[in-house]
Amino acid sequence: MIASRALTTSLCLSVGCLAAAQLPNDPSLVKPLKAGVMAPQAQLLAMDGKATTLKASLNGKPTVLIFYRGGWCPFCNRHLSELGKVEKELSQAGFQVVALTPDQPSFLGETATKSQAGYRLISDSSGAAATAFGVAFRLDDATFDKYKNQYGLDLEARSGKTHHMLPVPAVFLIDSKGMIRFAHSNPDYTKRLSSEALMTEVKKLSAR
Repeated sequence: MIASRALTTSLCLSVGCLAAAQLPNDPSLVKPLKAGVMAPQAQLLAMDGKATTLKASLNGKPTVLIFYRGGWCPFCNRHLSELGKVEKELSQAGFQVVALTPDQPSFLGETATKSQAGYRLISDSSGAAATAFGVAFRLDDATFDKYKNQYGLDLEARSGKTHHMLPVPAVFLIDSKGMIRFAHSNPDYTKRLSSEALMTEVKKLSAR
């Protein structure tokens, strides 16, 4: 399983995530990584558009890693805002917050303003990280067209890609060695891990 995921990650990095064609069309079919495995690596883009990596973003620090659908999603903005309210507590517990999205870098500033997030928002526009963590799915064509034609939401313009990928909203707690210690995801994008539940898990890890 891990070797297969590593191969998928390699393909994403080298050929622009051609693995998107193999992703499930149903978010309930994703298979997120679980606690006890090392966080995979992926190429990302910082808010200024410069290339970076997940390893550099984690920087050997305990991290709350968030996957969110995009700044266009009100549920995501609400979740990011709620996280911002406990960022000080997370920092006191030794954790930083890093949030990844399919949105390309040009949209990140807008999202930071909407959510009032003081932590880092980073573009996973290629879907490399979402795929490597097992939370990526491909939006079916009918839903993609509905978003674009009925709601005026062009996901290709948001990501700058044609993969039509979205992540199932997810939270991973990663320790200083890069090991996933806690994982939470829900295919129902309207349901998110509460800040209270997150702090409970963080305190458990901090007490070890």
